[in-house]
Amino acid sequence: MSEHVIEVSDSSFEKDVLQSDKPVLVDFWAQWCAPCRMLAPTVEAVAEKYAGSASVVKLNVDDNPAVSQRYGIKGIPTLILFKGNKEVERVVGATSKEAISRMIDKHIGTAAGA
Repeated sequence: MSEHVIEVSDSSFEKDVLQSDKPVLVDFWAQWCAPCRMLAPTVEAVAEKYAGSASVVKLNVDDNPAVSQRYGIKGIPTLILFKGNKEVERVVGATSKEAISRMIDKHIGTAAGA
């Protein structure tokens, strides 16, 4: 995990994600998931790119079943972008840094780093 990506849990999700004043990208993942591990460097690069304008967090679905269930996580990796206390975008499966950046850019008002 990098300095730009924090780990959240069932107990910290409300404060770290839903109460955030900026968009938050949540990476739903698990240790045993090969595509999740392949996506990790991409997620970290996105976190570095948007440091200051958006937050990026990871939630381990095995350790945090309540939030995973609440958002209907069926397959991982799943990336969900939250803004203003609600889900605004969702991508299931591995994706590119560019696709994630476009998703975030739509919700931060400016094309940061583009």
